[in-house]
Amino acid sequence: MGLGYLTQGRAFVSFVDPSSAAIAPVMSAVAQGGGREMSAAADYLGPGAIEINRYQTEIVDMVRRRLPFGQRINQTPATGQPSRYFEQLAIPTAGFSDPRALTTTASQPQRQERALTLKAITAQINYGLFDVEVNQQQGQFAYLEAKDLTDTVDGVLKLHDATLWTGNDTDLLVATSNQYYGVSGQIFAGASASNGNVGLVIPASGSLVDGVKLQIATMANRTDYEVRPSACYMPPLFLNLFDKEAKTFQLYFNQVEILPGVVVEGIPTQMGVLPLVGDPAITVFGNQGGGTSLYTGFIVSEDLVEFHYLTDPLPRVFQLGLLGNLAAQYVCVKFGGVVVKGANYGHTWFSTTR
Repeated sequence: MGLGYLTQGRAFVSFVDPSSAAIAPVMSAVAQGGGREMSAAADYLGPGAIEINRYQTEIVDMVRRRLPFGQRINQTPATGQPSRYFEQLAIPTAGFSDPRALTTTASQPQRQERALTLKAITAQINYGLFDVEVNQQQGQFAYLEAKDLTDTVDGVLKLHDATLWTGNDTDLLVATSNQYYGVSGQIFAGASASNGNVGLVIPASGSLVDGVKLQIATMANRTDYEVRPSACYMPPLFLNLFDKEAKTFQLYFNQVEILPGVVVEGIPTQMGVLPLVGDPAITVFGNQGGGTSLYTGFIVSEDLVEFHYLTDPLPRVFQLGLLGNLAAQYVCVKFGGVVVKGANYGHTWFSTTR
């Protein structure tokens, strides 16, 4: 029986005993100078048996695609480029007067024009004609082409969710980067502005629960703005420190559903029960000295966080036609920008080094 196989353009042929084990999968050839090895496709060959490679038709896929924050904030159509809105800063003032000699001073509401520049996220995938047709003819992963395109869309959404927090732009109107101006950056800037909700640094020996409750009570105590914080966001590793403290002092948290089927712990505050939401997109800063890390969380009024989208809040997919090598090209695009309205009064941050 003659066996032949081709490696890097050179055919290797040899005679073997058809009843010997030499025809088993140990048969291989090493290309001269290439360092590559090509083994037989059969797992086992024997009397009455030919075992070949077979795979389950479902691919194990636990890849993270979405993060919670991007699924909870408001999605609203952009008004243009840039997208604009007005913010009310104050109402007309009033004063007491002698009831028999009324006097008054004219005043007016204070409003400020705001604007944000829209950004773009893109992704591309090419399907080679030969590879697609081979996959279709084998029929083992019939859904693979659709899955790859869906995964490309999910890649856009994953980057969108992550950079909602971490986008490195530093101005809403005058773009300094192609990325979003991240929510964390906007909240930090608001806290450092005049009459902003100053962030809280919780000492290493301080209570995390008391620190969060104090921050929310301080927000509720404002007389100039009526804010309604709705959630506390922090890295899951920061949440683990809350659980350790609750275990030490035998505290019990409420349960809050933040997304369909997703239940998290909630902390009772002066503004009601606020869910403690773990979001891996929020960074933990290590190497703070002494083996410690810097943990940061954000108290957010989610109704004041908006994503201004162009045309559609979901990514759109465009097919650009066949390339010269007959590969089908698909481009996925998402236009928009995120804005934290009332960054100096509707939100705040807290941190600790542990």
